[in-house]
Amino acid sequence: MPSECLKDIDVVILAGGLGTRISSVLKTTPKILAPVGGRPYLVFLLSWLKNFGARRLVFGLGHLAGAVSKFLEKNPVEGIEFVTIIEPAPLGTAGAIGNLRSEISSNPVLILNGDSFVDADLCKFVNFHRFEESEASIICTNVGDTSRFGLVNLVKGNRVSSFQEKTESAGSGLISTGVYLFSREILDEIAICGPSLEKDFFQNQPAERLAAMCGEYTFLDIGTPKDLNHASRILANHIF
Repeated sequence: MPSECLKDIDVVILAGGLGTRISSVLKTTPKILAPVGGRPYLVFLLSWLKNFGARRLVFGLGHLAGAVSKFLEKNPVEGIEFVTIIEPAPLGTAGAIGNLRSEISSNPVLILNGDSFVDADLCKFVNFHRFEESEASIICTNVGDTSRFGLVNLVKGNRVSSFQEKTESAGSGLISTGVYLFSREILDEIAICGPSLEKDFFQNQPAERLAAMCGEYTFLDIGTPKDLNHASRILANHIF
């Protein structure tokens, strides 16, 4: 059932990456427009966010930004405002957030990667963030192999103690799904921390500052040809 929990929360979608891991398949198509079940992935993403009441989406674009901007112009969604910010050069995840910081008007703001999906309930995430009175919250899930993503370590049940880099020998564990709720103060820190949100910001945070909502969620990263092939099957149960 549709909800309204995101009606007053800006949603930032980071979609400016070069897509080097999947460029051999997509060629001149940006990852966020990758075909999934015969439709661009962005169609699904917009439907999913609207189901939680999203009304204002800010897109951080870079590589192949023109294709995304044109798609949004030709495919408006009733009740949702689109804002597109194009970075002048590759800025990294933290740099991209800093580049569009002035367009964010809500506190907190929901930020997510435009090439991944997690089937967590975003309304529960908003409630979790507020209950924890956290400056920054992330959604985490368990996976069988953390080597592609790095590992999130917790203390006191739902507080992040540290982030570990990707390692070839990594086994199962918790990973960040790339979905965050940040306060305005956190955004200001991210804007000056360096280019990488993951390395320059998260890995330099003191233990217990960040809260993590964890669960056995379905997680999809469409950034590789193998995962893109599985996307339509994984997303079939989540299309509204």
